[in-house]
Amino acid sequence: PSFGFLFDIDGVLVRGKTPIPAARTAFQKLVNSQGQFLVPVVFVTNAGNCLRQKKADQLSHLLGVPISQDQVMMSHSPLRMFKRYHEKCVLVSGQGPLLDIAQDLGFCQPITIETLREKHPLLDAVDHDRRPNVLFHDCFGILVLTAVVLFGEPVRWETSLQLIIDVLLTSGYPGNPYHHENYPHIPVLACNMDLMWVAEAQSPRFGHGTFMVCLENIYKKITGRELKYEALMGKPSRLTYLYAEQLLRAQALHRPWHRPIHTLYAVGGSAALPRDEDMEQGWENQLAPAAAAHCRSVLVCTGVYNPHTQEPLEARDSLREAVFHGHRDFRFDPGLVEPDHIVPDVDAAVDLVFQLENFAP
Repeated sequence: PSFGFLFDIDGVLVRGKTPIPAARTAFQKLVNSQGQFLVPVVFVTNAGNCLRQKKADQLSHLLGVPISQDQVMMSHSPLRMFKRYHEKCVLVSGQGPLLDIAQDLGFCQPITIETLREKHPLLDAVDHDRRPNVLFHDCFGILVLTAVVLFGEPVRWETSLQLIIDVLLTSGYPGNPYHHENYPHIPVLACNMDLMWVAEAQSPRFGHGTFMVCLENIYKKITGRELKYEALMGKPSRLTYLYAEQLLRAQALHRPWHRPIHTLYAVGGSAALPRDEDMEQGWENQLAPAAAAHCRSVLVCTGVYNPHTQEPLEARDSLREAVFHGHRDFRFDPGLVEPDHIVPDVDAAVDLVFQLENFAP
């Protein structure tokens, strides 16, 4: 094969924990009788609340085919390349086994929001029932944080928003007075910019992108300045698609596939949006240059997109500049968010790609 698949998960293979019926049918077409994949396949999810192996096990059970963790790309997977932060003390925000995830990625000194709250109990004051009954001085010594890593949406948003702002406005010394002149703030690395995602509910749910909108606007309201990101990863960032291509190449090297991968098919996702030119790109020298000539998007109708509820074409054109659900730091290019193909489900997507590539398993 001279092509590979990048499969989204939420809304393409599952809705919440419920499998989409077309998924099993589609993947029976992608493996041989021994369960080996006939083409390179990577699962690209913006989820970040578990380890790759757990997601691979879930997918294997769901799809009825063996999936390895090397085929799974979580939103946080590219953090493996940010080695300059691995030895430093960093604050991590999200949910799930955060310390296990951070350590698996290479971080040696991750500190969770909950641990920070325990060390500085006076900082978390919104929930009156969680305020300390007795005032006391911090006896844990000085905690110095050098970066903030946002893995995904947390559970108690008010606690995470408050403590992250504390870290940013004290240059990593939470508990100290704010110093607004310290700008730019310590580095922030964010995974998953999805404003919304689909589960079993009839309408989309808040994603990590919504939490980031809150954090960005609180920071700007307090300081009058823009919150800056050292890196943004997860779809549709350029970093994510380049990293996913590396995983596809690695698969091809382990199989007798010598033809270069010419085309990537992103099923459920869009093509990568342009990066922010002001953002530091220190990771680029760790990736081989992109080799695929094309990245084609194949939109399915089982997720956020519903052809029956979309605005009429003329209304969509008038709203195009006004409504953009992507992240603040990505320039809006309508040509990049328009899909190359629209199909009913993932099974139809696989059939379409096989037809386009004249590929007969």
